[in-house]
Amino acid sequence: MAADTDNFFERVYVVARQIPYGKVTSYGAIAKALGAARSARMVGWAMNASHLQDDIPAHRVVNRNGVLTGKHHFDGTNLMQQLLESEGIKVKNNQIVDFEKHFWTPEIQF
Repeated sequence: MAADTDNFFERVYVVARQIPYGKVTSYGAIAKALGAARSARMVGWAMNASHLQDDIPAHRVVNRNGVLTGKHHFDGTNLMQQLLESEGIKVKNNQIVDFEKHFWTPEIQF
């Protein structure tokens, strides 16, 4: 089972690495792109574990409403928000302003 999880996590990371600068996507959108539409929570677990690799822009993955639900997994109080704001994405009350404008839909199908 661990090998299956590792493989899924790696596939999540392939998608996450493609999120453009200044854009965000959701856990569910990544799951759908992987052909596992009901696995948004598993994508979240993969993002939580992504700190072991420094080339994954986990700060660009939010929930389906644009809320920074993973922010407590980042070092510092507001690091996730700061990273997003440094890319020109405005955040208010832990939610992305103009979420639809910044949303990126993964095109990858495995």
